[in-house]
Amino acid sequence: MQENYLAKWLNNELSEAELTEFKKSDEYASYQRILDVSNTLEAPEFNADEVLMAVNNRRTLQETKVVQLNPFKKFMKVAAVAAFLVLGSYFYLNSLDEKVSTQYAENREVVLPDNSEVVLNADSRLSYSEKKWDKERNVNLYGEAFFKVAKGKRFTVATDAGTVAVLGTQFNVENRKGFFEVTCFEGLVSVTFDGKETKLPAGSSFLAINGEIRDELESNGSQPSWMNAESTFESIPLKYVLQEFERQHNITVETEHVNTAQLYTGSFSNTDTNLALKSISMPSQIKFKLEGDKVLFYAEKAE
Repeated sequence: MQENYLAKWLNNELSEAELTEFKKSDEYASYQRILDVSNTLEAPEFNADEVLMAVNNRRTLQETKVVQLNPFKKFMKVAAVAAFLVLGSYFYLNSLDEKVSTQYAENREVVLPDNSEVVLNADSRLSYSEKKWDKERNVNLYGEAFFKVAKGKRFTVATDAGTVAVLGTQFNVENRKGFFEVTCFEGLVSVTFDGKETKLPAGSSFLAINGEIRDELESNGSQPSWMNAESTFESIPLKYVLQEFERQHNITVETEHVNTAQLYTGSFSNTDTNLALKSISMPSQIKFKLEGDKVLFYAEKAE
């Protein structure tokens, strides 16, 4: 069999006589199987720069040892590697979790596989496995989200601060650096924090700041205030209030001579920036200066 038969076969350029001779070869069955499998696969996207870098690195390592392969054996090795990469990438991509995120000044609604509803607050991330959903209703959360869970099996929200578990209810979870709060609006919520479980009935909240659990708080209304374009706080350090202002208005906050540990009780608008600035500064007895996408909160030094 001539060595150029393979290339001509791949390009459909063999004559009938050549094709008949090629099919009699020992290698033909293997080539045909590889071609059949490759036609059914859909290759994922590859980063060309990363592939080029890997090839160059490999070439550098092998410069001192180069072996000339038989054309057909070389093709078999390349085809096998390509098939392995395609199949591996396919299964890897299909095993990834579903991920949803929001930017500053953005809210987003998500419907889970069981029709449970989630609304993500600004600067938040949610992930879950759609393939495993029938076995375990579990989501991972960073940031803040309101959940309206369809009745069914145990539903859990995992965060790096604690875990929230329910069967079917409505609740809000906020998990930020140093700040963890869970509020139950309907039904009963189980919160596990630092190895201890707390049951929250409707109308109550669990709050921990910097690992310290605060007294259980009462909650009014049927949903969190941020879903009505307003952020509400009760005896919360000003530091977290200012961070929430940044998220809701996408404005960088700086402070000067301000005690950010002082407690703030009140609310601010998530849509009206000037009104929000006044709602924060007046109760805190501080001033502000807004310039473009930056705001400076400052307090005048005492004489």
